[in-house]
Amino acid sequence: MASRRTHIDTLRDGFFDALVVGGGINGAVTSAALAGRGASVALIDRGDFGHFTSQESSNLVWGGFKYLENYELLLVFKLCRSRNRLMKAYPDNIKEVSFLASLNETSPFPPWFAGLGAFGYWVIGQFGTRYPRLLSKEKIRDEEPVIDTTSVRGGIEYRDAYLIDNDSRFVFSFVRSALDAGATAANYIELMSAKRDGERWVAQLRDVDSGEEFTTSAKVLVNAAGPFVDELNAGWGAATDHRIVYSKGIHLVVPRLTTDKHQRVLAFFDDTQRLFYVIPMGSRSVIGTTDTRIDEPFSEVNDDDRSFLLEQINQRLNLDTPLTIADVIAERCGVRPLVVNAGGADQRDVDWTSLSRKHAVETDRRARLVTIFGGKLTDCLNIGEEVAEAVESLGVPLEKDLKNWYGEPAKATRSEFYRQARLMKIDALRTKPDVEPLSDRLWRRYGRRAFSMLEAIRDDPRMGEDIMENADYLRVELHLAASTEMITKLEDFMRRRSKIEQVVSDDVIRHSEGLDEVARILFGDDADKRLGEYLAG
Repeated sequence: MASRRTHIDTLRDGFFDALVVGGGINGAVTSAALAGRGASVALIDRGDFGHFTSQESSNLVWGGFKYLENYELLLVFKLCRSRNRLMKAYPDNIKEVSFLASLNETSPFPPWFAGLGAFGYWVIGQFGTRYPRLLSKEKIRDEEPVIDTTSVRGGIEYRDAYLIDNDSRFVFSFVRSALDAGATAANYIELMSAKRDGERWVAQLRDVDSGEEFTTSAKVLVNAAGPFVDELNAGWGAATDHRIVYSKGIHLVVPRLTTDKHQRVLAFFDDTQRLFYVIPMGSRSVIGTTDTRIDEPFSEVNDDDRSFLLEQINQRLNLDTPLTIADVIAERCGVRPLVVNAGGADQRDVDWTSLSRKHAVETDRRARLVTIFGGKLTDCLNIGEEVAEAVESLGVPLEKDLKNWYGEPAKATRSEFYRQARLMKIDALRTKPDVEPLSDRLWRRYGRRAFSMLEAIRDDPRMGEDIMENADYLRVELHLAASTEMITKLEDFMRRRSKIEQVVSDDVIRHSEGLDEVARILFGDDADKRLGEYLAG
């Protein structure tokens, strides 16, 4: 993979079929879809890839069981179909997982009715997962003793899917697919301005890291800026049929709460009768999410958010000691860009949680502008295909969609990797307990690139050692990240290419003996500068 500097040089005074603004899931999947069908693509983001909304999800790939409450059957069908496609395309990264929903006297539905809903959900999902179950109070207590069943009437178990690694790394997998197909991409590139000049868009760009300014141009502009799409469109004078309103959702990461026997999501109705979850993340659990109306795309976790989630989960679990702020290892706070009609009311008088989680793709044929409103991780392949169709309608010729711009390597490639890993006895290198075999971890994270890691470990056994305590990242992974993953700031690796910040407390990270080596592997002579920036942040 070419360096970030090389991609910036290609951007400078370049001319592309499409310039994609925004490197979250929408922009990443759009770039992969277009580049995979032969278009010349440039992808930019003023921060890191997947650094805003896309790094704050629940890590779930789901059909939206809870959307059945609003009778959004078509949306649920589309999401389930997309979920099934993703599970098939990414079998090592996206796994089916059980959801165990406990229902008490204050829940909005009795167990039998929820069971009917779960069965209907399974049917709408075209039987893409295992069938649901209706559970008695006693069965819940036996399977998950951590659940306080005192007031539980029963429950249901249904199936969806989740990301084994983190959401932003999944986003980067699409960026990498786009790059492999010939796209140009650079993080920390800000769009200063863009205007239509004859048959092309001319964009003034700025390298946020160096301050350098330059121009690039494209036939078509794709606005994939997530919560900021309206702001960009307003600057270009673009009128749209849709707009964005904002919903804040938070998660708290705590030590593992559920039994180690199952990778299972626990689902509860909170006191406002909104569903929230306890989601497995390796040796941790993620509690969330909330749904709060806000007026701007920037937000953070506050004391009320923390207190609410901790109170809700403590009421529903049998813990030796209640969870407190001191148990919180990390926090996630994201802003959902929800799609509404542009001419509609401000939505303050409606049930906020009833607003649809659909997406919309709008095409301005005169300006040759495509805007993506909303979107979810689960829906990403649909968005990529729809935007590609829109770009093609604007006169950019595309090759036939062979569906090869996404997905994991072929089974034969996977088998060969595991054969080599087995001969090396790579799983036996581990001297501490892991949540999964090392071979599984390397293949899932890196695919074909994992072959070079085996070779590096053969040549130098130190490459197979952990770089930081409690982080589950090898020295060889750092070297690969430094050369292939466009890491500009230390946070890019600690928070997004990896999930270290989400499973290791800030205090442990700061005092880790390995942090200095991480910085030196990633940045070489700039290590002290980047480490100082990170510690000051």
